[in-house]
Amino acid sequence: MRRRHAALLRLGITLALLATLAWQLNTGEILARLGTLSPLWVAAGIALSLPQVVISAWRWRLTARYVGIALPWPRALREYYLATFLNQILPGGVMGDATRAWRHGSRADAGQRGAAIRAVIIERASGQIALVLVALIPLAAAAPLRDAIVTSLSAAQSGWPWAIAAAALLGLVAVIGLRHPALSRALASLGQDLRQALLGSRVWPRQLLSSLLVVATYVAVFLCAARALELPRSLGVLLPLIPPLLLAMAIPLSVAGWGLREGAAALIWPLAGLPAQEGVTLSITYGLLILLGSLPGALVLARDHWAERRRPGAVKRAAVAGNREIG
Repeated sequence: MRRRHAALLRLGITLALLATLAWQLNTGEILARLGTLSPLWVAAGIALSLPQVVISAWRWRLTARYVGIALPWPRALREYYLATFLNQILPGGVMGDATRAWRHGSRADAGQRGAAIRAVIIERASGQIALVLVALIPLAAAAPLRDAIVTSLSAAQSGWPWAIAAAALLGLVAVIGLRHPALSRALASLGQDLRQALLGSRVWPRQLLSSLLVVATYVAVFLCAARALELPRSLGVLLPLIPPLLLAMAIPLSVAGWGLREGAAALIWPLAGLPAQEGVTLSITYGLLILLGSLPGALVLARDHWAERRRPGAVKRAAVAGNREIG
């Protein structure tokens, strides 16, 4: 029940954000622009999902190996495509990764299920670290945008006491939680695996390189979306603007980042002296390309569904379940 409420809340946040943007912007013009996308650049953006998933699956296999659990290549590719698709259609943007961890753990020995979950957590952490680095470096180099953001933050300095109070409250909750024995053991295991699979001297260069390559594919899809829209912006103008949108997507408060990403674009584009509508249109186009690129995961889901139905005893179990519901 709690999961259902959380999912409905995230869906509500997504719809509310998109409705607010639709109210503020010219939706007719946005739809018209989406109807004139260049098919060649759309195909290029969708095609980038292949190296994106291949590199991500390689990173997952690398992480799993260092935490001591096997992960064959075919399974890693199938599961990563499935997770990518589920992340696009389910609220939160992390349910696909949770499913990936559960499915991997269910195939492992009982003693390795925790390692399977930690492997996914560490693999995702590797990607988020690279994303933050990619977001900070171009932002630091783009002086006008950086100055505009600093000015905006200074204007909103009255909100800092609340932010500090919230951080202190979270810290207090964390300290109390650490005293729980089960949580302490789980964090100790996670810390050990982090040192082995992410921070170790032999593994961190490969983790960083693979994660930077994955982020590069995200940025490349954005650039394909810009070319599909025929935006009159140079590479130097667009590059500092894209990583903050990717960071907004990573916040697990909506469906696949929808609404958060577009809202970030509506805020960031004017800071760079560009129309907000342009940034929102680009963000929507990117979201559509990523969704289309994840569709092979739907084939994996359908394949698993039919395989389950053909499994011996599946029909009998379904009949028993139906009788229980009738009873």
